Amino acid sequence: MIAQTLRSIAQRSRSLLLPNGPGFCRKLHTGLAVNFSKAYDYDGKTKVSIFNTETDLGLMITGYSQYGFRLNNDMVLIGPISVFPRSVLSWNVDTYEDINEESLSLFPILDPKIDVLIIGIGDQSPTPTLSKRIVEFMKKYKINVEVLRTEQACATFNFLNAESRMVACALIPPLHLSYNENDILQTKLKQKELYETD
Repeated sequence: MIAQTLRSIAQRSRSLLLPNGPGFCRKLHTGLAVNFSKAYDYDGKTKVSIFNTETDLGLMITGYSQYGFRLNNDMVLIGPISVFPRSVLSWNVDTYEDINEESLSLFPILDPKIDVLIIGIGDQSPTPTLSKRIVEFMKKYKINVEVLRTEQACATFNFLNAESRMVACALIPPLHLSYNENDILQTKLKQKELYETD
């Protein structure tokens, strides 16, 4: 049935190409051209890149706790931090209530100018009042701002940094962490408390 459908399509259109670039197109025996992406190796295997572990893409956040953050270069930082694509600084705030024009004054004077500022305010959900105050201040300098929970802010920063955007991230460690089954399993594996049974 599938082969018959492929032959039917091939007879109607002999030169069907999917536009993902040269060198990734293979002709099937039916005359139908199929395009494969670079991640697919034609043998059923798919490659996956975890970009927050690749140091050539710049600094990325690989973990966080109530005390601080771990970067992809294995550096552990204590307390609130400001992260940039190639550098990191301590951020002088204790809670999201300390975020004001003075604590944000570094970001407008950076050269080259940043396009996006991601602010992680711990495990609190951003309030409209806080977000509005920050956005209005940064709007004067034509800098886009996202106010998020720290977990979401870390992921957003990593993604934008991997795309080579001019991005900065200001992060406050969360007060509480939620654990899932995978976190518990990884902890047990690291402590060698989990044993295989036959």
